[in-house]
Amino acid sequence: MRVLVVEDELRMASLIRRGLVEEGLSVDVAPTGEEALWRAKGSEYDAVVLDVMLPGMDGFETCRRLRTNGVWVPVLMLTARDSVEDRVAGLDTGADDYLVKPFAFAELLARLRALARRGTQERPTVLEVDDLRLDPATRRVWRGQSEIQLSAKEFSLLEAFMRRPDEVLSRVYLLDHAWDFAYENRSNVVDVYIRHLRSKIDEPFGRKTLETIRGAGYRLCANGGP
Repeated sequence: MRVLVVEDELRMASLIRRGLVEEGLSVDVAPTGEEALWRAKGSEYDAVVLDVMLPGMDGFETCRRLRTNGVWVPVLMLTARDSVEDRVAGLDTGADDYLVKPFAFAELLARLRALARRGTQERPTVLEVDDLRLDPATRRVWRGQSEIQLSAKEFSLLEAFMRRPDEVLSRVYLLDHAWDFAYENRSNVVDVYIRHLRSKIDEPFGRKTLETIRGAGYRLCANGGP
């Protein structure tokens, strides 16, 4: 297992590196976010241990740029600040896990093993299908450069489609992913909201992204439709 440790405090970086090496891991250390980006782009790592408080580019921005650059290695963020806002910020920029200092080294190892099992499959923080973009963290949607205002339910429905582009999704599947089980009026609510979505993401742009598959459900075309 090869790990990149991004930590500017020399003593902390040395402690983490020594402990991981003693466990048989291969470890590289980067003191800045800029060096971390360079190393992660040029080498294959199984995980990155990324401190939030770095000089210059902080850990949040480093993680964001890793994902923007197409580097999907699992990221474990370290911070001395145990606030909800910090944890949310880290996860929303693309981190996979969060560990607060001081921490038990055994827990760090266990979290790294868990992250390594996930592999480096693509896990974008912003969903993109053709020129449609959806940001789950900020709950914003764009078609090209135009931002589209959606209601909460319209957003949830579109997110369900964008997580499975080009797949035919049944009305039952869409109900289960955009409405809770307590919702009673389940007869034609999906059809109604599909019409709402089309009027916002397709019709103003002369597109036909959302297709009706008779007898099966609906599909979001990955190529943007005709």
